[in-house]
Amino acid sequence: MTGAAQGIGRAIGEALLDEGAKVCFADIDGAKVAEVAEQNRARLASRDANVTSAQVDVTDRGQVRAMIAHTVENLGPLHVKFNNAGVNKPMNFLDVTEDNWNFIMGVNALGCMIGMQEAARQMIAQGSGGKIINTASIASRQGFDNVAPYCASKWAVVSLTQSGARDLAKHDITVTGFAPGVVATEMWEQVDRDLMEIGAAERPGQAMEKFSAEILRGRVALPCDITGTTTYLASKDSDYMTGQIVMIDGGMTLV
Repeated sequence: MTGAAQGIGRAIGEALLDEGAKVCFADIDGAKVAEVAEQNRARLASRDANVTSAQVDVTDRGQVRAMIAHTVENLGPLHVKFNNAGVNKPMNFLDVTEDNWNFIMGVNALGCMIGMQEAARQMIAQGSGGKIINTASIASRQGFDNVAPYCASKWAVVSLTQSGARDLAKHDITVTGFAPGVVATEMWEQVDRDLMEIGAAERPGQAMEKFSAEILRGRVALPCDITGTTTYLASKDSDYMTGQIVMIDGGMTLV
């Protein structure tokens, strides 16, 4: 589970632990993700062997391989891989720079592809199939004017999910994804500050209020609103699903 030091990634990992899974919490912030793992060992003291952590830059193939090797060494065969790490840095469309584009596409798109490839190699070597699950976004279904590279990166996640599903089916590996809308996490708090900085919002919380007004369920999501679906995608109940992206946006986008 990448991007697991906070937010959706942490919530997904903890929900899987509660179902009896063995989980490696991985993140570029090694100290923070190690603390998350330690807190979960304390929370589930009777099952402490089910939790480990790893520091990983998802754009570095060597580090991704090392993370998977660490997971297998400490927890056993790799059955499920969540490619969840993601970044965003809003810029108005005409202000987007090559550095902004490359940073976001590097983590969100290239990082997803590397994670899929290395997980698949491990699963193929094991010979027992597996599941790869990618984090997309509502931004994979429509473009927004001040997060164009982020939208492009999440469209890439959808394409990678479909491509991976087609190629890996022969190895009994399914590839799916999920697309959250607005989720109250630390990442959104930073995006809110960034939107004010570029003049796209005038006060804290304004952007979230604007998006909330379009959500049929009447509120933004919490991480716990996402984990029912992610646990399902990781379970045997989803064995016949592949190449699909499940929208979990409270009804913001009907496609």
